[in-house]
Amino acid sequence: AAVGRTLKEEGPFDGVIGFSQGAALAAMVAALLEPGRKASFKHFSGISTDGAAGIAIPAPFGEEEFQHPQLKFAICYSGFRAPGARYRAFYEEPAIQTPVLHVLGSLDALVDESRSRALIEACAGEPEKEGLVVWHPGGHFLPSQRPYLDAAVLFIREQMERSDGSNAKAKEVEEDVNDMDLPF
Repeated sequence: AAVGRTLKEEGPFDGVIGFSQGAALAAMVAALLEPGRKASFKHFSGISTDGAAGIAIPAPFGEEEFQHPQLKFAICYSGFRAPGARYRAFYEEPAIQTPVLHVLGSLDALVDESRSRALIEACAGEPEKEGLVVWHPGGHFLPSQRPYLDAAVLFIREQMERSDGSNAKAKEVEEDVNDMDLPF
């Protein structure tokens, strides 16, 4: 309810970024804001493969007066798919349509790779072939080295330009702060 209230009172937002459990939540929020997701919750509400029926769409996302556009992007650092069949409506029929960048640590001892891969597979398209999965040589943390920051910035720029209908190739390339001449 707190996330829905924040979206309602302080939104709209273009995207969401999360780490670990926050990344799992970020993917779920992105899915909730997609068109047609209510039908998925309705479909899975009575279906169970592990003894637990699917959950109802969380408040206030299912309410008619709740209005927030689909997110333009999500970035999931050490993200994972919520376990259990009751959460299928977030990930299946349809898969998550919002573009998601997955940043994962090759030495992450807290989030098993299979759980991260389950989230990747819940996203539409082929995220690994599309360059939407980035591995860093560390564990369960947000990488602060330049290549990983650049990957996130580039992803956000691409998604914002795509959603605005801009042609990135036609735009003048913005000068990188590291290439600027400094007066000292």
